[in-house]
Amino acid sequence: MGYKAASLTVDDIIKSISELTKDVNIVLCEQVAQIDSKDMTDDIWLRLAKRVNELLKRNNINGIVITHGTDTIEETAYFLSLVVKSKKPVVLVGAMRPSTAISADGPKNLYDACIIAGSEKSEGRGVLVCLNDTIYSARFVTKLNTILPNAFGSLDFGVLGYVVENEPYFYNALDKKYTFKSEFDVRDLNALPKVDIVYSYAGTNSHVAVEAFCKSGVKGIIHAGTGNGSIHKETLEALNNAIKSGVIIVRATRLPGGIVSKDENYEGSYKFIASDSLNPQKAKILLQLALTKYSAKDTKSIQELFYRY
Repeated sequence: MGYKAASLTVDDIIKSISELTKDVNIVLCEQVAQIDSKDMTDDIWLRLAKRVNELLKRNNINGIVITHGTDTIEETAYFLSLVVKSKKPVVLVGAMRPSTAISADGPKNLYDACIIAGSEKSEGRGVLVCLNDTIYSARFVTKLNTILPNAFGSLDFGVLGYVVENEPYFYNALDKKYTFKSEFDVRDLNALPKVDIVYSYAGTNSHVAVEAFCKSGVKGIIHAGTGNGSIHKETLEALNNAIKSGVIIVRATRLPGGIVSKDENYEGSYKFIASDSLNPQKAKILLQLALTKYSAKDTKSIQELFYRY
């Protein structure tokens, strides 16, 4: 538990796994950032996305692997799935155990990710996440455990496939828009609209957070509600006031599974957006990109995005 994040460069990692250069033609190793993933920023996302899109245009590159800390790997993966403009595979990979552990999982995970990225089977499947011999879609993957090597899952929607005997096997496909099917484009973006998340709980005081976020100039707020996106009566008033001031509100849930279904009381009376099956942290990303295309008043168009993506 005493490991230090972001302590190895990409070259150090590659050199430590001799099998990689034997079985995969690594054309380029590039250090886009070196941070603890808990400290991820919009600026790094934009820089990373633009660089990925540049590299995928090269004929000598079949796919890209991105090493990433597990804390926010699902968020980076989902962001890239919305803005990468290629059918070529992009695979994010992490490790739950440090390289000093008795049974470190990083080397095998990275090897698998490279095999996936270099396989024709992976083309057109969007951005993928690989850990523990398992292939996940960026859309549905989430971290479910703080310490175990099988920390990731897709709960209601299952995994895309597995890596067996150094070969990717796919069993499911994603019926959502992503990468080459996506309408989002970050080529001319230097910043993303500011969106924050408010969490609900018994005895909540989250209306204070809503008011503070609005004063800070946010363009949107994700409400991580109880149950099917339920909102405490005091928070409801604050969120309604936020809408009147031009802030768009998305109703998500703090639960790990299920769908926040459209509710006429919320989406009709208050003009909220239902998050569908996106968790709060991914709903935040989609809303940020939605606000680069649509006005906060165009709730109908933004709601449709949450069903399509």
